[in-house]
Amino acid sequence: MPLDFEAVLRLAVEHNASDIHLKVGSTPILRIDGKLERVSDCDVLRGSDIFAIIERIASDDFLKRFQETMEMDTSYLLKDVARFRVNACIEDGKPRVVMRTVPLQIKTLEELQLPPILTRLCTLKNGLALFTGPTGSGKSTSLAAMIDRINSTRTDHIVTIEDPLEFIHVNKAGIVTQREVGIDTLSFSNALRASLRQDPDVILIGEMRDSETVQTALSAAETGHFVLSTLHTVDAVETLHRILEFFQENQQMQIRNQLASVLRCICSQRIMPRIDGEGRIVAAEILIGNRTVREFIQQCRPFKEIVKLIEDGASQYGMQTFDQSLYSLWKEKIISKETALLNATSSKDLQLRMQGLYS
Repeated sequence: MPLDFEAVLRLAVEHNASDIHLKVGSTPILRIDGKLERVSDCDVLRGSDIFAIIERIASDDFLKRFQETMEMDTSYLLKDVARFRVNACIEDGKPRVVMRTVPLQIKTLEELQLPPILTRLCTLKNGLALFTGPTGSGKSTSLAAMIDRINSTRTDHIVTIEDPLEFIHVNKAGIVTQREVGIDTLSFSNALRASLRQDPDVILIGEMRDSETVQTALSAAETGHFVLSTLHTVDAVETLHRILEFFQENQQMQIRNQLASVLRCICSQRIMPRIDGEGRIVAAEILIGNRTVREFIQQCRPFKEIVKLIEDGASQYGMQTFDQSLYSLWKEKIISKETALLNATSSKDLQLRMQGLYS
């Protein structure tokens, strides 16, 4: 049958699909619980079908940008159904679109079954909290839950800078200002500098992409703001390395000192299937910026040694390594043993822990 664009989006939401692929020569493809599945009762897509979708989704400015650059990032709202983060590009001379589903209802930290320490972080008045992980690991969803908790419980001004806007926040106990790069501002760094003149209490930066944004974020966290952001890094060790790599060697000691002063948490996420088949769940490594961690960063010790600090800080500070998180999810019968071992940092150590031979 001919393509009914809205029907495909509704189908994706009904089946909890995280992504929708529209590709010339194929029927629409949905990613459901991490697996790609084709929509069978639909005609194969032509280039004209996908161009028509792009024209429907994008404003005139974004269409012009797409024609000039052959790339486009924007968002689309299907009323009362969902928002979608949209990427359009050209593949072998043909248009292609990938859409990420963004639910209208923001899930709570409890509904997401995220570590309880994240709830306590929502009371912080200053410092830096980073959410990291590969694309599709749930960073934006976790951050939305954090912002919603703050917005619901604190009379604060929250400024978000995103590319594009994903979850939409309404004013609750606090007030929320949401700015989209490319529409409301030219860049993350420009918007972040401007936000400091907008009486913010909490600042969300969709992604730290360059040294200027990182430096301004650290300064904002130092001057009494609670700053949240993301990086595409797999764990705390890689995150700390990545932050330093934004800067020249002669700047790195200063950045170490600033980071040690403001770092409150690094939450690194991986997403995996539940054993009951009811969707997926996040496994998270949690590093908390306590005094030991601050001293560790300042003293230029090898970052790989920080894993031991995370393991030792589990009971007192709410820290956990990925393998500790996987072990807990397996022990609670939320994920299978095979899934836990497949995603483990050290499958051998995790296996021993499961057998009661390693604590």
